[in-house]
Amino acid sequence: MTNILDAVNGIFSTNLGDESNNPMHIGEVMNTWTYHIMLTEANRFAEMALNTTNDNELKEALKKSIIDCHNQADEIDNLFKNEGISMPPTSERKPHSDPNDIPIGAKMTDDEIANGISVKLVSALNFCTLGLTQSIRTDLASMWLRFFLKRAEYSAYYMPIMKKRGWIKIPPYYYAPGNSK
Repeated sequence: MTNILDAVNGIFSTNLGDESNNPMHIGEVMNTWTYHIMLTEANRFAEMALNTTNDNELKEALKKSIIDCHNQADEIDNLFKNEGISMPPTSERKPHSDPNDIPIGAKMTDDEIANGISVKLVSALNFCTLGLTQSIRTDLASMWLRFFLKRAEYSAYYMPIMKKRGWIKIPPYYYAPGNSK
């Protein structure tokens, strides 16, 4: 049985010619188009969150996420321009506001912000995997793998913050019938 590194190496060492000359198939376009929307909507959420939190560590995590998502969205923008694919519609950027100006009942709590980012992170990781497995062109597979690794790197940075602050939501433990605690 091959390990994951052997499998990834096999994908990228396969000589299939210059596939970037082939057009993207409909699945590749749809996956990339939808992921672009996910990235920009994650940034709109992070912008709103920056406007509501006073927690400096959470602010830094949000800013890091915004930069990562923006860089990936820019790469997709360039890909779509080169491929002649129209850009998906996205929400408008959120203007900066002072978190202290927002009434308590109208703003998100730090816990809600942290878990909102976590849900978006898990969705992005899953979508990168889907894009990778459905890509025929190796340049697109390579892009998806880079995106996945960047989101995994962010996850490794972000999850300890959530654990430290008690924001992570842990499902109840499962004990099989007949097993004692």
